[in-house]
Amino acid sequence: MPRVSAGALRDRKKAGEKIAVLTGYDFPTAKILDESGVDAILVGDSCGMVVMGRDNTLGVTMEEMLHHTKLVSSAVTRALVIADMPFLSYHISPEEAVRNAGRLVAEACAQAIKLEGPAKTFGRTIQAILDASIPVMGHIGLQPQSIHQIGGYKVQGRDPEGRARLIEEAKGLEAIGCFALVLECVPASLAKEITETISIPTIGIGAGPDCDGQVLVMHDMLGMGKYTKFSKVYFDVGAAMKGAFEDYVREVRSGAFPAAEQSFE
Repeated sequence: MPRVSAGALRDRKKAGEKIAVLTGYDFPTAKILDESGVDAILVGDSCGMVVMGRDNTLGVTMEEMLHHTKLVSSAVTRALVIADMPFLSYHISPEEAVRNAGRLVAEACAQAIKLEGPAKTFGRTIQAILDASIPVMGHIGLQPQSIHQIGGYKVQGRDPEGRARLIEEAKGLEAIGCFALVLECVPASLAKEITETISIPTIGIGAGPDCDGQVLVMHDMLGMGKYTKFSKVYFDVGAAMKGAFEDYVREVRSGAFPAAEQSFE
């Protein structure tokens, strides 16, 4: 199958085909994700929480994002690899943002980057990255990098003012040239309105069924993350792993492992 591109996701929206996205952070998992048929793998700064055990995403560095993106890119042959721009990697100046986005593409082999925030705030930055021929995915609604400003992990756009603001932010990111847009933790009716209003794909996470696609944190859907209302555990890998580890410990302590078939003469 041909490699999925940023433009291909826009074509999916035009054709009415849903887009499946999952996060990935390492080589073996990314290989399985790619073979499973996902359209895109997001190397999210969520690695700070689900891989590194931190309380939020704010401490994730460029070097850490480069490391995880390299691991994922080296495993993938078909899916679109999108790398998150971590906190402060694009906030200081458009020039620094282009340099950091360029590193994710040139050094870590991402095909696109994602950054949080509206065009009203980051318009010059997004335009500069686009001018460097790097596709940009937008992200509005709940923005994990802004949790201290918004007061935590809260659903956004429930009041008329917030609803109008998010619609305008979506239009602004479309107008500036983003190829797709993540909608995180917004009411389903608002996500539906935004999806029907803009021409670029909306990728929902906690945004209801009417987005053009969905994204989940891989650890959450495998039972190894934190419970969230918008996630679904498809298979409890965490429980399966724990059971395997316990069996190993029991067999080592009892002397059942290694047996003759695991030994050399």
